[in-house]
Amino acid sequence: MPLNILMVASEAVPLAKSGGLGDMVSAYSAALRDSGVETSILMPAYPAALEQIGGGTPVARLSGLPGGDGVLIRAHMPDTGVPVLLLRMDHLFARDGLYRDENGRDYIDNLVRFASLAAAAARIAQGVRGIKRPDVVHAHDWHAGLTPLFMKLAGVKARSVFTIHNLAFQGNYPRAMGGWIGVPPELLVPAPLDDRSIEFYDTLSLMKAGIVHADRVTTVSERYAREILTERFGHRMEGVLHSVASRLSGITNGINTAAWNPATDPLIARSYSVENVAGKHACKRELQRAFGLAREPFAPLVAIGSRLTEQKMADVVADAIPHLLSRDSRVQFAILGQGEAHLEQQMRALAAQWPGRVGVKIGYDETAAHGLHAGADMLLHASRFEPCGLTQLYAMRYGTVPVASRVGGLADTISDYSLDLGRSGAATGFLFERETVDGVIGAMERSLAAFGNPSLWHALQRNAMQRDSSWAVPVARYTKLYTSLTDARPATTRRRKVDAPDTPTFVDERAAMAAG
Repeated sequence: MPLNILMVASEAVPLAKSGGLGDMVSAYSAALRDSGVETSILMPAYPAALEQIGGGTPVARLSGLPGGDGVLIRAHMPDTGVPVLLLRMDHLFARDGLYRDENGRDYIDNLVRFASLAAAAARIAQGVRGIKRPDVVHAHDWHAGLTPLFMKLAGVKARSVFTIHNLAFQGNYPRAMGGWIGVPPELLVPAPLDDRSIEFYDTLSLMKAGIVHADRVTTVSERYAREILTERFGHRMEGVLHSVASRLSGITNGINTAAWNPATDPLIARSYSVENVAGKHACKRELQRAFGLAREPFAPLVAIGSRLTEQKMADVVADAIPHLLSRDSRVQFAILGQGEAHLEQQMRALAAQWPGRVGVKIGYDETAAHGLHAGADMLLHASRFEPCGLTQLYAMRYGTVPVASRVGGLADTISDYSLDLGRSGAATGFLFERETVDGVIGAMERSLAAFGNPSLWHALQRNAMQRDSSWAVPVARYTKLYTSLTDARPATTRRRKVDAPDTPTFVDERAAMAAG
């Protein structure tokens, strides 16, 4: 029996994206399917998603979800052909923002919106005619955290996996709202840690629901799985996680190495490869032009591409940049990101104060992101905590050497180089320990010293570009986890072509459920 996995997530590229979650769900699903595992994605039918799939095919109506009735629409990802089920509930999802309104405020009905998504996943696991029942339902982050609980309440046979992408965001809501979404009262009372209650400091927590009710819990890097068991990184959830430690593991993310490939990338100024990096010079010139920087080919160009938030230490970085500019008369910074208003303004002020040496673009643009990684010499990626991080993986793929905090997935994926060793070895970047201006400056000065030694720098670039950041190893580890939960196994053949559309069939779920 071939292994069949249903991914449940609030976003998936290119249909919806707010951050790394959307990238991971899409790239991983495609890689898993290529390995012979039947894989599909369930996500909300946002207006932009419906537009990109060209309407899709309605296949079932789901009644009685926490937010009312919904329709499942079958389609395929436009880039990879991975099957996708879109939950259409226009009164919940037909909005401009995924999670927040135009003023940056969370939608007040987010609990009902994502409880409906989780309930739809449990219905599919229970059996909906016209949709193949999954062996394992893999829920991602707090938005899908109720999925394992709703599956248990429905008594389904399918097993569940829950992946924590960022423990800082937990989906905590007033406990009194539990009854509105169908959570039994006994699961909302304060209880010992080994209980199944989803009560969390007098709230109901979607993150806790996923953790305590899933058959297996994973995080997106090995180190992060250990870090979240501590008070520093646990965000008050460390006790809950200790109670499930025997079924908690970390699997470091990969990236889509086809989309992020300097040899074939259509979004960069000129292609290049580890064998011939000449094209990177043209990409650097284009990056300098795009960000209004001086056209100096030998100036060290530092990229910053992340959310401008305190998690990403944007406050510390903003204070460190003037010191670095004063100490090195050639260094340049290209900053792409958005986040907290005061930090955005601080970055704009730096660009105004240091014209030609600091360039800032507030917002996110896929083309600009590819150009950033292709054209920069190094990436400054500071973070107070980092579950995995994809930016450093993209940067290394393009020969842009990362300078990053020694936390979470950054520490798992970057091999630190120490000038004291006098050799590059397999080093791919520079790591620092402290959340301080001095910590950032110290690591940057180490990287700038290495940049001044061309043979050493080229060795670091080669090491970084040759690092295997593909999904091959993570897919093998996830597949082993899935097969430990079920008798199903991957198919023996790989499938890379887009499936033909299914024959249109619409089923009212109230009238017909699969018998199993």
